[in-house]
Amino acid sequence: MSAADEPDGAWLAAVLSAARPQAVAALLRWFRDLDAAEEAFQEACLRALRAWPRNGPPRDPAAWLIMVGRNARLDAMRRDRRMQPLPAEETISDLEDPEPALAERIDAADYRDDILRLLFICCHPDMPATQQVALALRVVSGLSVAQIARAFLVGEAAMEQRITRAKRRIAAADVAFETPGPMERAERLAAVAAMIYLVFNEGYTAGVAESGARAPLCEEAIRLGRLLLRLFPAEPEVMGLLALMLLQHSRAAARFDADGSVILLEDHDRAIWDGRMIAEGLALVDTATRHARPGGYQVQAAIAAEHARAARADLTDWARIEFLYAVLERLEPSPVVTLNRAVAASKARGHAAALAMIEPLSDQLSGYFYFHGARGAFLQELGRMDEARVAFDRAIALARSPAEAAHIRDRLGRLSAAH
Repeated sequence: MSAADEPDGAWLAAVLSAARPQAVAALLRWFRDLDAAEEAFQEACLRALRAWPRNGPPRDPAAWLIMVGRNARLDAMRRDRRMQPLPAEETISDLEDPEPALAERIDAADYRDDILRLLFICCHPDMPATQQVALALRVVSGLSVAQIARAFLVGEAAMEQRITRAKRRIAAADVAFETPGPMERAERLAAVAAMIYLVFNEGYTAGVAESGARAPLCEEAIRLGRLLLRLFPAEPEVMGLLALMLLQHSRAAARFDADGSVILLEDHDRAIWDGRMIAEGLALVDTATRHARPGGYQVQAAIAAEHARAARADLTDWARIEFLYAVLERLEPSPVVTLNRAVAASKARGHAAALAMIEPLSDQLSGYFYFHGARGAFLQELGRMDEARVAFDRAIALARSPAEAAHIRDRLGRLSAAH
């Protein structure tokens, strides 16, 4: 059976989704307006839905969608201006391949520059991170407003307003649509990578009850990471970003039990980790390391790689992980990094050393769930049960999901039974 004969049309949705970033980016270059580019792409998709099941997809779906969307938008503009009548439907929808002149323009260089322009616009520095992520999911990934709203646990109207405000900010900022220069690429690449990792974390931190709406964000972030790596194939930090997401997401099937409770990493059934994701992530870590230009994503990926390489939890090289967190502290100083280093130190050098590392962070991390959970665990291991109970109670109050709260309550229950 050919792809066009498949009854569920899954092949068509996959082709349109894969072509979306390139097509929308190129249409944005033509019309210099996000709404116009999206409308042109949607019109092209409607015509593809009519033509492709009958004729099969064209040789270059993205180029077809760009040409058809561009022509449809120009025709709509002419019609609105009463310049000339709309051309016959068959002159647009029945074309199997784009015009040669247009196809020549959509070479590797145009593809790279168009996609970069689109990503850079979605990560415009005038916008807060929440608007950047929402806009990228809508424009680049093509998620519906309803899907994005469910992922962020807000109403559709509120998410629609968030995306609209983001577009207005871009319009008010008078963003340049020319090809991004080398300096701009370097400056904005970090913002694009941060946006992609924010998308990933929105899915990764979801509890099992929310996973239906939010977990797919992990796959979308990985897809965007692959896209960014195609644009910057020799950039080790992009390799590190993709490796980090792959290695973290490889554990998805082992993170929650049948009741939706969190399973600690040390208790994971490692047999159900995704071996293909791990192999790809480890290869990317090794390749990035050979560039000898360490960065935050690379170090975090190297830490995840240490967990992935350990066949059992008791074989984890915690001394190596603490060393890597120390490197990350120098690259990106943060109390959260120090907290994570302390967790590794508790395994490598003991709970007293770990507790001494995090006590100075109490003011900075007073509102952070993981700080109080880790502190409670260290205190419990040191036999300071009353202090541990206070820390766990504080952690429950700050829990971001029912699964996190349930995990700490379980620790409290075991502490009370033992005490």
